[in-house]
Amino acid sequence: MKKILVVEDDVTTRQFLRGTLKGAGYSITVAANGRAAIDRLKKDRYDLVLTDIWMPRVNGFELMAWMRRRADGTRVVVLTSDDTPETLLAAVREQAYHYIRKPVDPKELLGLVESAVTARGAAPPIEVVSAIPNWVELIVPCDLEVALRITGFLTHLKADLPPEVREQVGQAFRELLNNAIEWGGRLDPNQKVRISYLRARRMLLYRIADPGRGFRFEELEHSALVNPPGEPTKHLEVREQKGLRPGGFGLLLVKAMVDELLYNEAQNEVVFIKYLDS
Repeated sequence: MKKILVVEDDVTTRQFLRGTLKGAGYSITVAANGRAAIDRLKKDRYDLVLTDIWMPRVNGFELMAWMRRRADGTRVVVLTSDDTPETLLAAVREQAYHYIRKPVDPKELLGLVESAVTARGAAPPIEVVSAIPNWVELIVPCDLEVALRITGFLTHLKADLPPEVREQVGQAFRELLNNAIEWGGRLDPNQKVRISYLRARRMLLYRIADPGRGFRFEELEHSALVNPPGEPTKHLEVREQKGLRPGGFGLLLVKAMVDELLYNEAQNEVVFIKYLDS
């Protein structure tokens, strides 16, 4: 039975979380603040810590900082009604595995908890170079699980945009980041991808730089961009043979989703831009 420590100062929310998670088969311990959580972590080992941010005595950031220094590999999921970019980026800096917004949806909670407690090994660390809302810069390991987590955090930074724009940018970013991790980083967590996200009044700009030697488009037999005439799914067969993600949809769709797509000479760095209505 997986053991979860729930850290929440609101009694009603704490009881709801305890009941929901216990009903799903988890062993639950609760703490009313970060100070109490530290006391419990000193005495026992947990598979996951689910913590609020703003609490008396020791808040969630201070708790995560203590856990990060301890370096025992315990994953942390943040739950908060303060989901401003500053708060979410601070959570990334403290190596939060993911976050969930209050009021908590039970189905979303259970799905995220299941993902966190069943993920393999210790979560590879993410380095935060810049964490202001209009300029985010991260260095992430070449690991597809990390890519999924980062996509979730960055998607929220565009919460004020129309849903269609948010979805287009999110899909383009996911595909290019996954390609960088698979192609440039060879799925080696010791290799790093550098991600920059810039938000200006009239545009979004992403830059993804991978550690690989670059590529030529004619080499991309795993991409829909180079499918032979009359064989629109040929790249899916190649991806399966190479052990790559079955869902990779290639650069053609990325180009359709963004306004500018630029590569450097070696083609191991890519920039894409989405223009916004003024």
